[in-house]
Amino acid sequence: MKISFWSVGKNNESYVKEGVENFTRRISRYFKTEWAIIPMPKNSGILPEMELKKKEGEAIMQLLTKDDYLVALEERGKQLSSEGLAEFIQARANESTNKIIFLIGGAYGIDEQVLKRANFKWSLSQLVFPHQLVRLILSEQVYRACTILKNEKYHHK
Repeated sequence: MKISFWSVGKNNESYVKEGVENFTRRISRYFKTEWAIIPMPKNSGILPEMELKKKEGEAIMQLLTKDDYLVALEERGKQLSSEGLAEFIQARANESTNKIIFLIGGAYGIDEQVLKRANFKWSLSQLVFPHQLVRLILSEQVYRACTILKNEKYHHK
């Protein structure tokens, strides 16, 4: 199974780049892992919020295949514990899912067409985080889930 992290926006800022790369390397010991930064549409700074979300959504939909298991990070999604995330990932592996995509939307969230396509909507927290930090938190939590699945010492309860 492959784990893909997709994020709309700019490349990682230096203050999160090292951490994201570190956790991505660690996850790669368990699953094939990749990151894709989806660029913001041209003229995004002058587009109205709804039009910007729609254009981002269209770009995402073009990249998806019918077999991709899409997890949309969404503030109104279901919250999971670290153990719950581990069980979620294991269930996808048991279903022979080829690729799980964890999607971080743009500044205004994820377009409705993409949310409808999502197989699962996940909320990391009721708190709001900068998108750059979400990348770091997401990669750390997926790594933590991998260590839980292998009963390794990283996760302490």
